[in-house]
Order: sequence, then structure tokens, then C-alpha cells
Amino acid sequence: MKIKSADFVMSNSDVEKCPNEPIPEYAFIGRSNVGKSSLINMLTERKSLAKTSGRPGKTQLINHFKINENWFLVDLPGYGYAKVSKKEKRTFQKYITNYFLQRQQLVCSFVLIDIRHKPQPIDLEFMQWMGENGIPFAIVFTKADKLKPQAIQRQVSTYLQYLLEDIWEEAPQYFITSSSKKMGRDELLSYIEAINLEFFEVNKNSPV
Repeated sequence: MKIKSADFVMSNSDVEKCPNEPIPEYAFIGRSNVGKSSLINMLTERKSLAKTSGRPGKTQLINHFKINENWFLVDLPGYGYAKVSKKEKRTFQKYITNYFLQRQQLVCSFVLIDIRHKPQPIDLEFMQWMGENGIPFAIVFTKADKLKPQAIQRQVSTYLQYLLEDIWEEAPQYFITSSSKKMGRDELLSYIEAINLEFFEVNKNSPV
């Protein structure tokens, strides 16, 4: 897939106010400081489409970006550590939960995992919640440039083995990425493109 256009549309905290267009939507979410903004900028080849920051937890709204005029990329607040109050964290959790449970246009979510670390309970619990609620998702391992190839495979194997033993009968689709090296970009975009083609074939309402 070639990214011809990537435009910011809106930010809000109310799922009912999200864009009302019959086109597929892909949400990106993960623990704070997992490299989400850098990944989004790498995928779209826009240096500052998503705002990057050294301060974890900066993304605090549902951010919609329209890609190629026929699908939405959604940047969601990170879960886990963030320098905000407990009240604000509860607010974030509420509208993130509402988004996943109510957003009909959502066709796939990408759960970002820092490949350098062992499986974290907060990530596993979130994916379990997604599975229990029938929300389709894929895993995106980030920061793969920080490890050597053998270490990458070892980390992925350990993670998938943990999922298969404790949570899933079948491992979710996964991608290995590095924003600085543009690793995994083609694979991720091809995956999105395949889902888009199926979506428009089923719905017969492609705007392109």
C-alpha cells in the first residue's frame, strides 16, 4: 500500500462524536512509551503526524487520521504509566472502553508491545479483555532495532508460548517493527490493505 495522503481529522473523548463515515478503522494502542507515535509516523511517512514526546502518557484523546481518503488510523491514549491523576486515568479508561465496545467501524486493533521486555501483566490482561469482548486485534512488537535477530526471535517465541499456554488456543497475528529502521512497515500496510479490500467487497461502498 502506498500512503498518498494522511490528514488529521479530529480529537475527542466521546465515541459518539467520532467521524460518522462507513469506512474501515484501525486503532493503535499500547502501554505509554511503547513507541506508538513513532510507529504511526513511520507507517504514514509523516514526521509529525502523531506527536511524539519524551513524557509518557501525552496522548490523552481519541485521535482520528484519514489515510488515502478511504480508511481511518486511530491513535488512542496509552495505558499504564502516565503522569496524570487517578481521576484522569479513570476518565481515559472509560472512553477507551467505550470506543472499543461501541465503535462499529473498527475492523482491527493493533496492540503495541515493546519487544525488549518479558510479557507484562497489563498487556496480557488488556489482550484478554479484547478477546473476551470479541474485538479483533494483532500484536505489533516495537523497537526491534534494539535487539539482535536471534534475541528478537527468542523474545517473540517466549511471548507467543506464554499466550498459547495461558490465554489463547491460537496465537494472534503479529508483526515485528522498528520505527527508526522502517522494519515491518510493508507487512503492516499489506495486512491493512487486505482487510480494506475485503471490507469494501463485503460492503460494496468503496469511496475510491
